[in-house]
Amino acid sequence: MKVRVSDLISRKERSKEIDYKFQIHKFEFEGDVINAVDPCEVLGAITSDKDIVTMKAKVKVTLEMICSRCLDTFIYPIDIDIEERFTNNKDLQNEDVIIVLDDVLDITEIVETNIISTLPIKRLCKDDCKGLCQECGTNLNSGNCSCDKGNVDIRFDVLKGLFNNKEV
Repeated sequence: MKVRVSDLISRKERSKEIDYKFQIHKFEFEGDVINAVDPCEVLGAITSDKDIVTMKAKVKVTLEMICSRCLDTFIYPIDIDIEERFTNNKDLQNEDVIIVLDDVLDITEIVETNIISTLPIKRLCKDDCKGLCQECGTNLNSGNCSCDKGNVDIRFDVLKGLFNNKEV
């Protein structure tokens, strides 16, 4: 969905309602591919006050992501409120507004950027995800594996041999 900023500022339209659905294409975020399960819903309004256009909207979408610990896919719902301010007046650069150079505001791009900015750095299927076994790769959420754990930090595994070679 695209909106002309000059139409809102020049008083042809002082506000415009947003009721928009679109499909987010799969995208890569920090090495993982993230896929939208259903269309993204955007409800809100764009209003103008002098040279500044303000967009306020509620965004809902459900994403399918990969857990950082166990590598299984899981569903991550997003329900956020966004507010962005725009202008085509270059004199307002010091304000907290985004300058629109080509007079066209792409709502889809703004929403996608806001969704990406809300994604967690560490994506977990659940808070207590046990991850994968470091020895055999078994998903520890599904069950235990038969590996000898020994509760040794793998960084100190080399030191185990020092204790086995004691001279008396």
